[in-house]
Amino acid sequence: MMPQSIVVSNRKGKLIRLLGRAPLNVIVLLICAVWLLPSVGLLVSSFRPASAILSSGWWKAFKTPLNFTLENYRKVLTTANMGRSFINSLLISIPATVMPILIAAFAAYAFSWMTFPGRDILFLTVVGLLVVPIQMTLIPVLQLFNSIHLTGTFAGIWIAHTAYGLPFAIYLLRNFIGELPAEMFESAHLDGASHYTVFFRLVLPTSVPALSSLAIFQFMWVWNDLLVALIYLGGNPRVAPMPLTISNLVNSYGGGWEYLTSAAFISMFLPIVIFFSLQKYFVRGILAGSVKG
Repeated sequence: MMPQSIVVSNRKGKLIRLLGRAPLNVIVLLICAVWLLPSVGLLVSSFRPASAILSSGWWKAFKTPLNFTLENYRKVLTTANMGRSFINSLLISIPATVMPILIAAFAAYAFSWMTFPGRDILFLTVVGLLVVPIQMTLIPVLQLFNSIHLTGTFAGIWIAHTAYGLPFAIYLLRNFIGELPAEMFESAHLDGASHYTVFFRLVLPTSVPALSSLAIFQFMWVWNDLLVALIYLGGNPRVAPMPLTISNLVNSYGGGWEYLTSAAFISMFLPIVIFFSLQKYFVRGILAGSVKG
C-alpha cells in the first residue's frame, strides 16, 4: 500500500496538470465548435421547407411550432438524379483512390530500397510534378482522351485522377517507407524473401498509417472534385458524380436552397464518416518521415 501522503501528492499533481491544460482544451473545443457550426446549419436547413429557409436563419428552426420536412431529400433523390450520382461518385472515387495508392506504394518501395540507374533524378522529377498546375494538362489530356474514346467514361476519369494523385502519393509514401528499419529488409532478404514478398508481407502492413492518411486525402479530393469531372466526363448524366450534379442543380433550380442544402449534405456525409473512421492514423501518416527514430 502506498502512503496516504504520496496518494494525495499524486492526485494534486494530476489536478494541477489538468488545470494547466484547461485553456488549451477550451481553445480546441471552441475551434471544433466553429468548424462544426456550418455543417450543423447545413443539416438543419436541409430539413426545412423553402419558405422557412428564405424567411429565417437555421438557428430559429427549433422554435415551436417545429417545421421540418423530408421533401427536400425526396425531391433531390428522385428527380435530380442525386441517387444515381451518389453511386457514380462511389464508382469513381473508390478505384481512383485504390489505383494511385497501390502504384505509389510500389514506386515508393522502389525509390527507397531498390537501386537502379537514375533513381534520384527520377524521384526529383516526380516531386517536381507537384508544382505543375492541373489546368495546364486539361486540354492536351482531353484531346488524347477524345482520340482514344475515353471521354465520358469511368476508365478515363480513373486514369486522370490516378495520374494527378501520383506525385503527392509517391512523395508521402516514400518518406514513410524510406524510414523503415533497414535491418528488417536485410533479415528478410537473408531468409530468401523476394522483393514481392517483402513488399506485401512487410512494407504494406507496416505502412498502414501513411496509407490511411493518403487514402483520406485522395478519396476526399476525388469525391469533391468538380473540375476534372466536368472536363473529362462532360454533361453525361449516366456517369456524372455528385459535384457535377449539384452544379447542374444550381442551374436548374436557381434559388432553390432547400434542394441545394439537402444535396450538399448528402455529398459531404460519406467523407465525414471516412475521415473520423481513419482519423487515428491521420496525424501519424502526415508526420511520416518528418522525424527520424
